[in-house]
Amino acid sequence: MDTAAIAPTRVVPIERSTVPPVRRRPGRVPPVVAAAGCLILLQLALRGWVAGSGYFYWDDLILVGRAGRYPLLSADLLLHDHDGHFMPLAFATAWVVTKVAPFVWAVPVISLLVWQLAVSLAMLRVLWILLGARWVLLVPLTFYLFSPVTLPAFAWWAAALNALPLQFALAWVIGDALLLMRTGRHRYAWSGIVVLAVALLFFEKSVIVPFVAFAVAVLAHYVDGRESVRVVLRRGLRLWVGSGLVLLCWLAGYLAVVGVSGVHNNPQGMRDWLPNTTSLGVVPALIGGPWRWERWLPAAPWADPPSGAVIAAWVVLISLVALSIRVRRRVWPVWLLAAGYVLLMQLPVALVRGGPNTAAELMQSLRYFADLGVTLAVLGALILRASPRGSTRLGPRFAIPLVVLFVVSSLCSTYTFVRSWRPSPAKTYVTNVKSALEHWDGVPLLEQEVPWDVLNPLAYPQNLTSQVLAPLTAPGTFADSTPYLRMITDSGTLVEAQVWWNRHIIPGPDPHCGYRIEGGAKVPIPLDGPMLEHEWTAQLNYLASRDGQLAVAFEHGKTVAVPVRQGLNTVFVRLVGSGSALQISSRTEHLVACLGSGPVGVASYDN
Repeated sequence: MDTAAIAPTRVVPIERSTVPPVRRRPGRVPPVVAAAGCLILLQLALRGWVAGSGYFYWDDLILVGRAGRYPLLSADLLLHDHDGHFMPLAFATAWVVTKVAPFVWAVPVISLLVWQLAVSLAMLRVLWILLGARWVLLVPLTFYLFSPVTLPAFAWWAAALNALPLQFALAWVIGDALLLMRTGRHRYAWSGIVVLAVALLFFEKSVIVPFVAFAVAVLAHYVDGRESVRVVLRRGLRLWVGSGLVLLCWLAGYLAVVGVSGVHNNPQGMRDWLPNTTSLGVVPALIGGPWRWERWLPAAPWADPPSGAVIAAWVVLISLVALSIRVRRRVWPVWLLAAGYVLLMQLPVALVRGGPNTAAELMQSLRYFADLGVTLAVLGALILRASPRGSTRLGPRFAIPLVVLFVVSSLCSTYTFVRSWRPSPAKTYVTNVKSALEHWDGVPLLEQEVPWDVLNPLAYPQNLTSQVLAPLTAPGTFADSTPYLRMITDSGTLVEAQVWWNRHIIPGPDPHCGYRIEGGAKVPIPLDGPMLEHEWTAQLNYLASRDGQLAVAFEHGKTVAVPVRQGLNTVFVRLVGSGSALQISSRTEHLVACLGSGPVGVASYDN
């Protein structure tokens, strides 16, 4: 390998071919392409291990649960406002995966690897456009393939359904913009417009794609010493206008579904979050860090590099910036764009997700910044594309050791991430629930919330068992009442349960019948004290003259239809409401029911 592979000797205008002519036999793959292919396969093997070490986590359960409850072409599925995200194609992907094999983690892993392969090939394409068939192409490609900055968003399936389409769109549309500048062929404009439209339906952050593509095209002209802004505007007019129309149409849909997200005014949080995210997350990741991850279950891992490593990362980054500006012409605007991009990508997260009750470690998880891997790799290619100053050249003796050190560093960070990410309360819970429901006897279970470390109560009502486990359950598995009280434990096993005596029904006035319920009139059933607005379980001990149905509710709350059977029986009813009494009436003609005393409180089981 000669030094010319690192430093070209002449400037090549971008409107002409930027790929140096390569003499090769017809059908022969250039060695650099073969090497790039090997690196991509290595990345897929590594990412396959990462994905296989994980499991359904947090928002994954919401996506799977909704896929189990709604048909594919349902507005309740595709147009759901998911915590401020408008992502119909992500929900569609989750629906297909769930229908193929509900709660089988291997299927999401395959979808992750397919997307990752597409993104990696798109990266190879755009780097080929910028640098041609030269060995130096492997430097930015290696950065993208192994940088830990893309790792957290990849490992979490729900996050990857946002992040990977965005990464693909960035790489592909930048490539289309450069090819449109070079050839003037309209197909590249249409291709970029279509890819942008698809990416927007996966993740709203894809709005940045045409702006980044424009900036890269301008900088590519600039580092070549050519007129930039006006040429890029003129030659890419179809792409820019088409992208603008797509953004306007998408914005109308986004505002109709989501509206304007809340922005938190938290200046102190902003002052703390942005420096911490940059120093503890982004900068170490650029040189293969953060090497150490912290995690408090059930939160996702966040970057927690040693303080000495943070200082070293800053020293290395500043040295690379200074060295590149010294040895390459016209590259300072590239670094300026890189710094601005890092800052601007943090601001929306800090404004929308920030607040006094939000931990600063949220942004150190890096999952919001996976697109940095694509953008910074492309900007690195622009620096390598720039012409050298005089005879100053950095050959392979300088580049190869740095690349090897980066890969080793990245592998260490990947290993420590997986070790932190692997523990999964959801895996134990779902595995045991699947086994229990396979032997379901047909007696319904009362609704309950899944464990907090599987899905947080803040996700209510999507953390209810009937919603999370919808792909696994038969109709009637969960109901508002049951004659046999059982619960699913935090570990996912099915056990007998009882009602805790928070309150109890006061014995009725009729010594032989308690409270007599017949006809449609509501009978007040007093409790021995008031109950706050909450979800409660009432144990109704009754004697019924025939099979039928009662209507049961709190004084303030939703009415529940409760089937009853002839004779002396017990039924357990899940009620949502408040008050000092129950209201019960008969919904079946000629049904007479006598109600005795019983507990009203929280359903529980012995640990």
